[in-house]
This record gives sequence, structure tokens and C-alpha cells, in this order.
Amino acid sequence: MLDYERGLWEQGYTSIAGVDEVGRGCLFGDVVAAAVILPKGLIIEDINDSKKLSEKKREQLFEEITAQALCIGVGIVDVPTIERINIKQASRLAMKQAVDQLSVPPDYLLVDAEKVDVPIRQLAVIHGDALSQSIAAASIIAKVTRDRMCRQWDDEYPGYGIALHKGYATKLHRERIVELGPSPLHRKTFLGKILYEQQDLFEL
Repeated sequence: MLDYERGLWEQGYTSIAGVDEVGRGCLFGDVVAAAVILPKGLIIEDINDSKKLSEKKREQLFEEITAQALCIGVGIVDVPTIERINIKQASRLAMKQAVDQLSVPPDYLLVDAEKVDVPIRQLAVIHGDALSQSIAAASIIAKVTRDRMCRQWDDEYPGYGIALHKGYATKLHRERIVELGPSPLHRKTFLGKILYEQQDLFEL
């Protein structure tokens, strides 16, 4: 998980930020990104792509990363902006916000399969959250941050099961959208087929 970082350290880079986002494929809620700079040479055991970790393990690693990181930045882009500029651009904007929030200026970015619109040298790494410790750390920070937001949203918009599926297009979530209609935090541009199903149900 440190091959990319070691290569950059050998080239003289010292403040390497991993960058990742979560929520891109959701039907509901904001997209969240994180940028994390870890100390040179630090190895965090069990770190991996956040999707491959249990919720308990992610929470544990979130606390460890927060305690040991040189700095962390988080970017959040809301649903109206996602609808206005599209999810790809919203994800990139959240990543830019996260990088801009770093208290230590990074001299290189390792980004999970994206480009961040900042004048900093960077590398887009396909499946980077499974290959780079820095990107994996960012994925965990972003995932836990958004999951906590989902639990709050579940209280605000009960009935959809947001705390369970975190806004992704599960069978339960699609069924609840058809039954209840979309909430103010559902991404309407993502709901085409589901809204047709709801209209058909209403007409019946």
C-alpha cells in the first residue's frame, strides 16, 4: 500500500496527499471527499479500500487516521449543486474543496481515478483506494463522514432507510422512493426510471 508513496518520497516529495470521494453513485444526499497527508513512513495496519472494511473497522481506522495524520481536509457538495453541474463535476469540486482545506500545503496528490482542479502535481490511480495507503485513508475519512451524515438524514427523512443503505440504489431504497416519493435530498436527475414506476403506481 506504500509503493506509490515510496516512489514519490524517493523523488523528494514530502507532503503527499491521498484524495478520494464517496457518494458518487448514490440516489440521495451530498457527495463527500477527503484529502489526507500522512507522516512519511507511517504504516497503518489493516488500512484498505473503505468498501472492503466493516463499519466497525472503518470507525476504528477513522480515529487512528485522525490521530496520526499531519492534516485532513474534507469537501462536501450538496444536492442542488450536484443537480446543477452533474455528479462528475460535483465529485471533482468536493475533491478540490478537500485539498483546499489541508493546513499543510501538499506537494503531490495521489487521487483515486480522478483529476483535481488545483495547480499541484498529481497522479490518478485506478483502484487507488486499494493500492495506496494515502488514498485508502482518504476513502475511510470520506466514507465515515458521509455515513454519519446519513444517520442524521435518516432522522430528518424517515422511512427511506438511509441509515441502512446510505443512499445507494438498493431494492429497499428504490421501493421506498416509489412508495413515498422522493425527498428534498434525493437527486432527481438520478431517479428517472424509479419516478416512472411511482407515476404508474399513482395512476393505478
